[in-house]
Amino acid sequence: MPITDLESLRHHLQEALEIEHATIPPYLCALYSIPEGSNREAASVIRSVVMEEMLHLTLVANVMNAVGGTPAIAKAGFIKPYPAFLPHSNDAFTIDLLPLNEDALETFLKIERPAPPHAPPEADRYHTIGQFYEAVEEALQRLTSDMGATEVFVGRAGKQVPPGRWYYGGGGDVVPVTDLESALRALKEIVHEGEGLRHSLWDGDSARELAHYFRFAELRAQRRYRPQDTVESGPTGAEVPLDFGVVAPMRPNPRSDDYRGFPTIHRQMVNGNRIYTRLLRQLERAFTGTPSALGEAVPIMYEFRYQAEALMRIPSPLSPGFTVGPSFEFEPDAGGPEGPPHR
Repeated sequence: MPITDLESLRHHLQEALEIEHATIPPYLCALYSIPEGSNREAASVIRSVVMEEMLHLTLVANVMNAVGGTPAIAKAGFIKPYPAFLPHSNDAFTIDLLPLNEDALETFLKIERPAPPHAPPEADRYHTIGQFYEAVEEALQRLTSDMGATEVFVGRAGKQVPPGRWYYGGGGDVVPVTDLESALRALKEIVHEGEGLRHSLWDGDSARELAHYFRFAELRAQRRYRPQDTVESGPTGAEVPLDFGVVAPMRPNPRSDDYRGFPTIHRQMVNGNRIYTRLLRQLERAFTGTPSALGEAVPIMYEFRYQAEALMRIPSPLSPGFTVGPSFEFEPDAGGPEGPPHR
C-alpha cells in the first residue's frame, strides 16, 4: 500500500518499529549462546549491532511522535512468533531463533542486505529494509511539501527522547525530531548503520564503523576488512577466530507451550518472557511521554540476559543434544513499572 496521507505514514512508522524489533530476538539468541570468554570478537560484533537496533527503535519512535503518532511496542501481536518473515517484506526468507552458527549468520546478512544501486522505494513487500525507509523518506518529503511542515510535524516536543539518554555501547546517537530535516537525519542513520553509506562498507558515523551487513560479513568470512577492501573484494585482512563448537546448542525456535509437560522448564521460559515483556513496557513508556524511563530499562535488559543464558544451559528433554533457550513471547499478565496496561 502506498503512503498517501499522514495516517498511512504513521501506520508505516509502526511497521518500522515491528521491523526493527524483529531483528533483536535472533541477534540476542546468537549472542547469548556464546559462553563467557569465548568467541570474543563475535560477541562484541553482535552486541554492538543489538544495541544499535535498540537505538533504531528509539529513532523510529521519535519520528513517529513528531508526526503525531503513538508508538506501540508492548502489545500482543507486536512480537511475531518465530520462524517468521521480516515484517511487511516480500517474504523472501524466514528468520529463525538460532544459536550462533553458519545458518544464523546467513540470515543476518539477508536481514541487513544493502539495496542495489538505484533500487526503487518500496513501502510494502519490500526487498530490502533500505528500500522500505526510502519510501518513508519520500512520503515525509511529499507530505511536507503538500501540506506544510506545521500540518505534518504536529507532535509534542516533550515526547522526544533526547541525545545522551540512551545507555548502550554501539555507534550513533538519538536524534530529536522536530522537522523534516531532523526526521530524514534520523531515518538515514538507521539505514546507514545497517547497510552502509552510499553502498560503501561504512555506516557514516565519524568513528568509521562498519555497517551491520559488513560486520556480519567479517564473521562469515572469519576475516577482517582492510582499509583497501571493497564491497566486491570482501574481507581480506586478519583472521577472526570463531569456534562454533563451543556455542550452546539451542533447539531452534523454542516455544514455551512445547514444554508444558516439563513444569520447571516451562516456568523458567514463562519467567523469561515476562521479563522481556516488562522490558518492552518500559521502552514504550520512554517512547510515549516519559523519556527518562529509557535509563530504567537497562537493569531489565541485564535481568533478561541472565535468564536467557540460564535457559541456554538447560538440556532440552524434547531434543537430545540440544538446550532450551529463550522464546520471546508476549506475556499479557507480566507486571511492569505501572502493572499490566489496559489494552
